[in-house]
Amino acid sequence: MMLGRFLEIGIAAPDIRASVEFYERLGFSQAHTGDVWPHPYGVLTDGRAHLGLHQTRLDSPALTFVQPDVAGHVAALERAGVELVTCRIGTEVFNELAFRDPAGQPARLLEARTYSPTDRAADEPSRCGTFGWLSLPAADVAAVGGFWEALGLRAGPEESAPFPHLPLTGAGVALALHRPRFFPEPLLVFRDGEMPSRIAQLRAAGFTLEPPPRGLDPRASAVLTAPEGTSLLLLAAAQ
Repeated sequence: MMLGRFLEIGIAAPDIRASVEFYERLGFSQAHTGDVWPHPYGVLTDGRAHLGLHQTRLDSPALTFVQPDVAGHVAALERAGVELVTCRIGTEVFNELAFRDPAGQPARLLEARTYSPTDRAADEPSRCGTFGWLSLPAADVAAVGGFWEALGLRAGPEESAPFPHLPLTGAGVALALHRPRFFPEPLLVFRDGEMPSRIAQLRAAGFTLEPPPRGLDPRASAVLTAPEGTSLLLLAAAQ
């Protein structure tokens, strides 16, 4: 696998304390981070999603993978049509590559993990429900899907529910591509059979929720926005 293994959704968090507290209030757990990065850095997880919060300038949300042989994959990536925007390779530096897909979505390949695995079980949902996938806007879904397939991800057939999207899986990550007219920004998608109840509980706990994108039932879905601007889409699971 050219990409290696998925590590985190890297997110720029100007006020990392506020972001950490927000996700902890939602029931996420902190992972133990290393000292690779010189800036404040924290990882919050619900057992499925791993959100890397970086208090620094960062193209985000960045799909971040661990590829131990970073240097050895430069030529293969370029043959696959990848134009590197960062190529930091050497024996005295933390090796890193960065690029963007045709829709502008940033991605990074790192030579090693930047946090330790946690004991958080994948079946311990947060107050948002169960994390499903990260959905990314793409005007040309076919072209963007083909780009990621060339790097080793698998595209399924386009699906109409819970909203029109193209699923992409592989390398330990679940992604989807949606058209910008549905929602112009990336979405962390969570689902639960009792989502209306969860939404009511979140409102009662003081969280501000916005109506969902057009086409979704506002009685059973909503958008929650984190302090750093990340959008969490809460959806009722199919029965």
